[in-house]
Amino acid sequence: MSEPSNLPARLPSPSSDREDRSPPRKRPRTKAPPATTSTTATDTAAAKSTTEPPVPQPASVESQTHRFSIQPLHRFKGASASIKRPREVAHFSFDDKHEYLHDESGLNYYIPPPIGADLKEGFDAFRHYEDKEDAHLDAMLKALVDTEKRNGESARVRADFVTWRGMMTKILTAPFDNFAEFGMFATFYDGTIYIEEDFPSRAAERAAEANQPPPKYHHPDQQPREMMTYWGYKFETLALIPTPPASTAPKEIENYQRSVVSNHAQHCSIVNTSFGPHSLILGGEVDGLLAPKPKDPDTPVQWVELKTSEELPARQQHRDILKFERKLLKFWAQSFLLGVPKITVGFRSKAGILRGLQTFNTHELPGMVRRGTNCWDGNVCINFATEFLGWLKERIMEEGVYSIVLQKKSGVVEVKKIKEGTGGIVSEEFLAWRQKKDDTNATDDLKNEVSAEPS
Repeated sequence: MSEPSNLPARLPSPSSDREDRSPPRKRPRTKAPPATTSTTATDTAAAKSTTEPPVPQPASVESQTHRFSIQPLHRFKGASASIKRPREVAHFSFDDKHEYLHDESGLNYYIPPPIGADLKEGFDAFRHYEDKEDAHLDAMLKALVDTEKRNGESARVRADFVTWRGMMTKILTAPFDNFAEFGMFATFYDGTIYIEEDFPSRAAERAAEANQPPPKYHHPDQQPREMMTYWGYKFETLALIPTPPASTAPKEIENYQRSVVSNHAQHCSIVNTSFGPHSLILGGEVDGLLAPKPKDPDTPVQWVELKTSEELPARQQHRDILKFERKLLKFWAQSFLLGVPKITVGFRSKAGILRGLQTFNTHELPGMVRRGTNCWDGNVCINFATEFLGWLKERIMEEGVYSIVLQKKSGVVEVKKIKEGTGGIVSEEFLAWRQKKDDTNATDDLKNEVSAEPS
């Protein structure tokens, strides 16, 4: 992976604002490591990896459970599999009522937020949107349909996998996330595997968290989970405006920063990328722009991802840096997957006061961590995800709904067909549109064959 050289071993002071405006370098393609086999067994997750042919699933839901072991990690070491740079193929926005719009009205631009700002301010008026019903992949698939309708057949993008960026983040970080767990559903349609979150389980988990009694003992400055969640949205409100900063009056910027905090409005980018031979269409929310979007679709977009983190002490000890660099794993994965070149972190006090800013180049983070605590390895993450996707393609080869589950501390991903149909993972609108296009193409092909025959 592309990495800087001779970065300082210690992290810069969080109060410093280190920002390199140079465009991100394209990560050089490297030869994929030799394919390693993975575990598929019903009796033990610790069995050694063996090569087996795809097992056709019967119509009954009494199907075999396939297991992919994350350990040992050494089989994923070495040069990373080749990665295709993410290229935006579609986009959409949600408005202030969180309603879908096929436009760029949700785009925002980054401005440095004021140091010393109280991130708790405005909490009582927070307009917090949280899905009450399973949204599946509907918005992303609708954007793909709308793009194809607008731009014609040339806009159609085929891929081995279609999913939200959040699902791939969970997969990509699993090798080094000590508390990794996830539940997903997948279905197979027209040569593509569509993957979504296990929404019912996630909703139940959120409800359980909300009903937990407060701890009997906690730090005097410890804030409730809801408040800490709000800090991130407040930071975004202070750092994002809907118009280019150069053409926005200071008074307007101040008014934007004082507006009611809401996460209803969003802008989502949909990209086409690949891990080794496995192509993907990924959709995810993007925070802001450092410069207007280029007109050339092959030119990288200067996105910036915004994050908050507790400030590092003036005298940093190993455990302080280790805690922060572990957090950088998710920061890197989220931005890497969508091709976001910059990550700006707002460092805050325990009480939620913004103390400093630091901007990181996404492609530099793996090298920085390797020279620091070495608590995660970007190449291992990429090679693990590449092999896992290949393994998944051999297990999900026919229609039906499949569960993809990683239990906490199990170290084993289990895949099993649980029912027939698509489970609503692929929307009816998308299915109808693709069927219509396929029927039209088949009719056109037949006409061409007839006209080509000699009379």
